[in-house]
Amino acid sequence: MALAALTLLTVAACGGPDETDSVPSSPPERPADSRSTTQSHSAGPEPSVSAADGRDTTACADGDCEIAVSEPVTLRFEGPDGPATLSVTEVGPNKVEYTVKSGNGQSKGGASGPGQGCVTVLRENGSGNSCGGLSRTRPSAQPDAVVIQATTEADGTALLHIVSY
Repeated sequence: MALAALTLLTVAACGGPDETDSVPSSPPERPADSRSTTQSHSAGPEPSVSAADGRDTTACADGDCEIAVSEPVTLRFEGPDGPATLSVTEVGPNKVEYTVKSGNGQSKGGASGPGQGCVTVLRENGSGNSCGGLSRTRPSAQPDAVVIQATTEADGTALLHIVSY
């Protein structure tokens, strides 16, 4: 019994001051850091890039829009062979991934890196993708097609253009 009490006293004496010394210095910094991270994340979803239609996903319903997104979103618009959807599945710093469904077809695009992006062209008889370095400018309309362009941004925003002929 004396040995158990001595062991308990030794553990308390050794562990007490060390834990007390480390507890005040570490935890106050961590919560402050996580609070500032939370605040920056709440400010983060607001795109810093300007877009003609802002963040208004309904502006794309007519197949002609320019919006900025900072989180997954699904846009519905009129494609060359009927209703179509653009589902942005991932957005992050210099990263965007999406899926386009039109008619019986589906096309996926994804890009990562500064100034990278993808262009998907929808036609009545199919679609095609091209990914790589892109400018943020509006893509050109193509006859009997819908052109979709997604460009990465460093702040975790993607700039989306949908252009109908």
